[in-house]
Amino acid sequence: MNEEKNTMDQTQYLTFHLAGEEYAVGILQVKEIIAYGTLTTVPQTPPSIRGVINLRGSVVPVVDLALKFGLSASAVTNRTCIVIVEVNLDGEPTVMGIVADSVSQVVDLSAHDILPAPSFGTQVRMNFLQGMGKAGARFVLVLNIDKVLSSTELSNSVSTAGAQPGFAGAPGE
Repeated sequence: MNEEKNTMDQTQYLTFHLAGEEYAVGILQVKEIIAYGTLTTVPQTPPSIRGVINLRGSVVPVVDLALKFGLSASAVTNRTCIVIVEVNLDGEPTVMGIVADSVSQVVDLSAHDILPAPSFGTQVRMNFLQGMGKAGARFVLVLNIDKVLSSTELSNSVSTAGAQPGFAGAPGE
């Protein structure tokens, strides 16, 4: 019975690499992993949105988390892929893609394996993290993908992308 409880407390996470760091996202939010292919760019979108793909007749936006986290975009290689995730966007399940340099593995982490993230040493905003997952001898950054890809964050990216340095007035001033 105790073994069954331990199994129930375990949660699986898909780990992937991005700009030299290893990140994890809850496996239940991952729908599939596809090869990085042709993206259609959309004018006047923030730099972190690389474009959209056609996924079985649906338009799916693809977000580059490296750019969103203030890192430089990684070169596309034969290991680059798109992780298709389902996020809660304003109460609606929404399918989005995130670019990964490579996918690593699925790991089991219990609540005890996820420690609070330090307030220093990471490029990722603290509210984007669930914590630091202990995966053997290493740590992975466990993302709260709903917060990372929230409509507020996406609209903040749009307003930040359109902002002009040193411009404080309203249009026409």
